[in-house]
Amino acid sequence: MKILLINTPRSPENRILEFAPEAAKPFIHKRLIGPPLGLMTIAAAVKDHDVLLFDTKGEFDLSSEHPSLTALVKKLVLEFRPDIVGSTAITSELYYAWEIFTEAKKIDPGIITVLGGLHPTLLPYDCFHPSVDVVCPGQSPHVFREVVRSLDKKTTLNAIPGILLNKGHGLVRTAGKPLFWDAADADYLMPDREPLKRWISTYKVGGSPFPSTYIFTSLGCPYKCTFCSIWPQFKGKYYQRTVESIISELQLIPDYPVVRFADANTVVDLDFMNTLFDRILEEGIRKTFIMDIRADVASKHPGIIRKMAKGGLKVVICGFESYRDEELKKYRKSSPASDIAKAIGVFHDNDIMIRGNYVIPNDYTEDDFRAIEDYSASNPVVYAGYTILTPMPGTVFYKQVKQEITDYDYLKYNFFNSVMKTALPYEKFHERVGSLWLIKKGKDVI
Repeated sequence: MKILLINTPRSPENRILEFAPEAAKPFIHKRLIGPPLGLMTIAAAVKDHDVLLFDTKGEFDLSSEHPSLTALVKKLVLEFRPDIVGSTAITSELYYAWEIFTEAKKIDPGIITVLGGLHPTLLPYDCFHPSVDVVCPGQSPHVFREVVRSLDKKTTLNAIPGILLNKGHGLVRTAGKPLFWDAADADYLMPDREPLKRWISTYKVGGSPFPSTYIFTSLGCPYKCTFCSIWPQFKGKYYQRTVESIISELQLIPDYPVVRFADANTVVDLDFMNTLFDRILEEGIRKTFIMDIRADVASKHPGIIRKMAKGGLKVVICGFESYRDEELKKYRKSSPASDIAKAIGVFHDNDIMIRGNYVIPNDYTEDDFRAIEDYSASNPVVYAGYTILTPMPGTVFYKQVKQEITDYDYLKYNFFNSVMKTALPYEKFHERVGSLWLIKKGKDVI
């Protein structure tokens, strides 16, 4: 079978950037950097077939002059002539997956289209569209492999449990429960990074001259923050990879001196992380590591931060979320605001650059903005990010505020656009969020 996997473009919708003061615009996040980990794993699952993996994000980043998405897809389909076109989608990129599939089917109606990813996992029936033939929810490289095998042998897809098939009037789930796929341990698949060499120069972060890639050390999250999509994706469960598996992968990616750990929280099991970094040091693995680490972990366990810094940890993404305990409790963050200043001290003591992230609720007034400005200026970090508290479909927060949502355009569900009524005038609210991006120590953005 000939399989074309296409990584969707990122949503361009960004009202923070649009209305921000000019001085703040260079610092505001504009893109997600790094190769598509999910599709690389899918490619590995069907490596016995003829697979072409195409990264539209990387393609669009190569040059300011690039063809449209439909032109790219048309060219790919005409040249490669795939039997199957697959893609994955987060909420803000779902429409692009539909656009990719629509164009593919326009050229060859016989192509079978398969959709997976975060949004299809949390809201599979929401993915119904004339261009979508099959939806594979969850961690599904093995399921995708079964879909390919069934199409290759011309057997019925109805025999594959747990997928959704387009029956014309809607998506219908096949009978049975999919076999458990232990993606973090026994069934771990090494992502196939080779097809993405073409775009390696675009996978650079924070002014680094070296390309970065993602690996995960765990799946899921033991915490239950109301705004987060990760723990619902894994039904609240947490899966840890083995130390030796991670060491092997790090040794097999010499082309990527920078490694971004794609975990919801990299440090959950302290013994595991101690052992992992003992092994990194023993093996002489020299890489720059970027991780997501909670403020409460750093403030309570400075020793593990110190060890990881010696092993290559240089940048931490830390979700501060709010400096107000009442807001943190509302988000079920389970970490007091007092941990923020302590964590900043621990990271700075170990020469670790921090990207501290705050989320701004839509009901913030001028007084609230002045208060967070004062707090952020008193607790500065090298990099700082300020995004909008967004009710992402499939989250607890979405269910809590569903009746208050005023904008259902999924392109805007990327934390840079308010989709609920704002206390301040709409433009002014986004301008004030944009102005916050000036409050930091660094001269760059990560």
